[in-house]
Amino acid sequence: MRFPPMEVYGMSRIHGRAPLTDNDAPQGRAMNSIQTQASILAVDDDTRSLMALQGLLADMSLRVVTAKSGDEALRCVLKQDFAVILMDARMPGVDGFEAARLIRDRERSRHTPIIFLTSAYEDAPSVTRGYEAGAVDYIVKPLRPEVLKSKISVFVNLYRNNAILMQEVRDRMTAEEHLKTSQQSLRALASHLQSVREEEWTRIAREIHDHLAQALTGLKMDLAWITSRLPKGSSALRAKAQSMSGLIDSTMESMHEIMSQLRPEVLDRLGLAAAIGWQAGEFQRRSGIRCNVSLPQEELTVDRDRSTAVFRILQELLTNVVRHAGATRVDVALRSESDELLLTVADNGRGIDEEAANSPKSFGLMGVRERVLPFGGRVEIGGVRAKGTTVTVALPAAAATQAAAAATQVEPGAKES
Repeated sequence: MRFPPMEVYGMSRIHGRAPLTDNDAPQGRAMNSIQTQASILAVDDDTRSLMALQGLLADMSLRVVTAKSGDEALRCVLKQDFAVILMDARMPGVDGFEAARLIRDRERSRHTPIIFLTSAYEDAPSVTRGYEAGAVDYIVKPLRPEVLKSKISVFVNLYRNNAILMQEVRDRMTAEEHLKTSQQSLRALASHLQSVREEEWTRIAREIHDHLAQALTGLKMDLAWITSRLPKGSSALRAKAQSMSGLIDSTMESMHEIMSQLRPEVLDRLGLAAAIGWQAGEFQRRSGIRCNVSLPQEELTVDRDRSTAVFRILQELLTNVVRHAGATRVDVALRSESDELLLTVADNGRGIDEEAANSPKSFGLMGVRERVLPFGGRVEIGGVRAKGTTVTVALPAAAATQAAAAATQVEPGAKES
């Protein structure tokens, strides 16, 4: 269509800085970049009309890209995004209606608002056709500059706000990805440190057994030899020798206890089920809390890493019972079910609440959760006030082995250490 001279827009001449045009834009701009200065696309086959629009929008700090045909407009929307498109309805070749429809068909420009600028003599069917083609507004001339600027400002502000929002979304996604990577690295490091610590404990326990235990055994044998050769009248010496023998026995007992804490021999020799039974007995003997144990009848084939993880988890949960639960009975169950190894620890104590179970200060329960992560396991914690806490730990079975996993719902007592 033909726009009238600039006087129709209330402008005798162009004041202020002219808006940037497509000829001023630098080449090679990345298609996905969000421009700090919003761009609008003006489409008209009349050069004077395009110049009039540029003059009208000179004071709006916009980049005005011009196109003289529908085909050229389509090429423009493939190169960059626009805040709004001002489209002449009547153009030779691909007219405004067809161009708008094609613009709407493209994913990149599907939501770009299109305002049709047309002559006053357009009939109702033409207006309807414009809206059906995807127009958001239909302005008939003579145009009122303040009305056109107001409408453009609305869409420009929406475009800028959306650009800011999208950038914030991208920044947040990037930050979340970095955080996720960092968490994975920290967990991998924690898992590695636990593995190294278990190996070191095993080595120390073996060193204690091979050297200190043998030395104490030899010392006791030598003391017994000396005692057997003491004169019959030396009662004071015999009493002293007996005291020394008792001290050696208590030292050996303490040594075996330390070795068991470092790496229970029963875990490596007899397997996980036997180790859990032994640990439950030790717990009952030391704490005075009755401990019932349910173990599978069939032999479980569990790899060393899973056995260690489940055993250490049991130790942590029993420690929590002593520290926080105030319980008089604990039930421990180990079973294999649906290719998972399940460990359940339930007490009749005060019962943990959800806040304590999920507290970042509950380092014991946090450690339990971290132990199952490398195996893709899970931990479930449930508590009822004054009735107790039940923790279930589940580990998936290892490939090429029978059920070897631990499903853990942890929560002995009120809070973990």
